[in-house]
Amino acid sequence: MGIKVWNYLAEYEAERADILDAVDTVFRSGQLILGQRVGDFERAFADYHGVPHCAGVDNGTNALVLGLRALGVGRGDEVITVANTAAPTVVAIDAVGATPVFVDVHPETYLMDVDRVPDVITERTKCLLPVHLYGQCVDLAALTEHAAAYGLAVLEDCAQAHGARRHGKLAGTTGDAAAFSFYPTKVLGAYGDAGAVITSTPAVDAALRRLRYYGMEDRYFVEATPGHNSRLDEVHAEILRRKLIRLDDYLAARRAIADRYAEGLAGTDLVLPALADGNDHVYYLYVVRHPQRERIIAELAARDITLNVSYRWPVHLMKGFAHLGHRRGDLPVTERAADEIFSLPMYPSLTKAEQDLVVEALRDVLAAL
Repeated sequence: MGIKVWNYLAEYEAERADILDAVDTVFRSGQLILGQRVGDFERAFADYHGVPHCAGVDNGTNALVLGLRALGVGRGDEVITVANTAAPTVVAIDAVGATPVFVDVHPETYLMDVDRVPDVITERTKCLLPVHLYGQCVDLAALTEHAAAYGLAVLEDCAQAHGARRHGKLAGTTGDAAAFSFYPTKVLGAYGDAGAVITSTPAVDAALRRLRYYGMEDRYFVEATPGHNSRLDEVHAEILRRKLIRLDDYLAARRAIADRYAEGLAGTDLVLPALADGNDHVYYLYVVRHPQRERIIAELAARDITLNVSYRWPVHLMKGFAHLGHRRGDLPVTERAADEIFSLPMYPSLTKAEQDLVVEALRDVLAAL
């Protein structure tokens, strides 16, 4: 089968009995939608983060959409974020009728350059949306200072940062709310789409619960601004609750793989991941950089090793966002990175032998360039 950039099959075999028991438990419970299992997972996920509220939703994109709406972001507002992210971050901003405004990223970490944020704040700015990218955190201490100075909300995009910390503080626990994805590839992944929003503000949590259920508080009666169907299902809630217990084990495995890559690739001209000061990286992705990326990817593919690019096309240059009026050169750091970055295989069940094959293949290819 070769070595894939992500593969869940070995992990599933190790956890299969527990996963199937979770499914059977739900099916035998008589409750399939917004029952006990969703509530159990919401409490467990909130407790893990040390916050009082968690609302489970159907996917990470809607976690962002509902998070923005619960914070009062809507048509005519501006939301400051980055273009070096998965498109759903920006799709969510567009979905609530707001306009995404981009700042460039740091050249070493590819995270939001927080110092640039004040330069793009206008009277229409309503929210800051930092993306904790690849598994480490944006400088939220500095970002929240900007938010406080201008009276802005902060919604953290934590889709790639389950369990990541900055100066000991978990991703998702600094802003007004935080959106998580549990897409299967994530550090904490379901077996399909799922998501959640955490917050310390009761009013935000109440709004989230209405918005995920058509705007209803009681069945069949829409109380406030209509929402839509964005409910986390009982099966994935129970699977996620059980996997959450193993989250710290997943993180330890990912960090061990990252350490092994760093040791094995030392001395090459491959640019390895940079750790921002104060961060505990969870390595959702192990992102490296080289100007001959395409040749490297092709050479490893010939050896049946799959690499990936996250992300090849910055959002501000995508055709679907042409109406924003951006041109190449507007975000030079983001654009240069997009031409050179790529990801190595990274998942907890990746064996040492497989890691060694990746390292050996990379060293051989790099030496021949």
